[in-house]
Amino acid sequence: MLTPEEWEAVRLSLSVSLRAVAFSLPPAILVALALARGRFPGRTLLDAVVHLPLVVPPVVTGWALLMLFGLRGPLGAPLAEWFGIRLAFTSAGAALATAVMTFPLIVRAIRLSLDGLDRGLEEAAATLGAGRLDRFLTVTLPLMAPGILSGAVVAFAAGLGEFGAIITFASNVPGETQTLPLAIYTATQVPGGEAAAARLAGIAFALAIAGLLSADLLSRRLARLLGRP
Repeated sequence: MLTPEEWEAVRLSLSVSLRAVAFSLPPAILVALALARGRFPGRTLLDAVVHLPLVVPPVVTGWALLMLFGLRGPLGAPLAEWFGIRLAFTSAGAALATAVMTFPLIVRAIRLSLDGLDRGLEEAAATLGAGRLDRFLTVTLPLMAPGILSGAVVAFAAGLGEFGAIITFASNVPGETQTLPLAIYTATQVPGGEAAAARLAGIAFALAIAGLLSADLLSRRLARLLGRP
């Protein structure tokens, strides 16, 4: 059985990952469309910047967020002064750090889905008089749905395991920013914490496997509903 503090870490992890996906999904769709369909100067640079969190240490990403959104940062200071919004060392900051780290996963899944679309369907809709927005809403977006859903679920599962960016930007505050990975780390640092670490690690494994299997199952089912192989 988990203690109330351990349940809180699990609940907080689920909440942070869910908020991260909700925050990053709309811009991820726009960025994936720009990278897959756009032809503009700096496209390669944008692609590199989008995927940067996958190759730099998560601690570096967390440090960059702290420099930008800290109380004295160029973005954090006006947010705190004008709107009373504080991101550093809060659960909202943990969600932001998770969103940044998982953003490339969503973009990549949606972009792969776009690359596999039959452009002839969009061209046929255009010949029938459908405008650009109509084609996007009635043809492109439904066909992108498997990639969007798969990317969102994978990002959610990956967000449950985020550690470096969260602990650097949001710290390790029980009940506020101590997510499941941070709770495991904390348990390993105290004498006799091996049992708690093992319990939490088992839950982390179960959630990760469930997320990956759900992403594959939902993507396949939705693709069949849309008549795609």
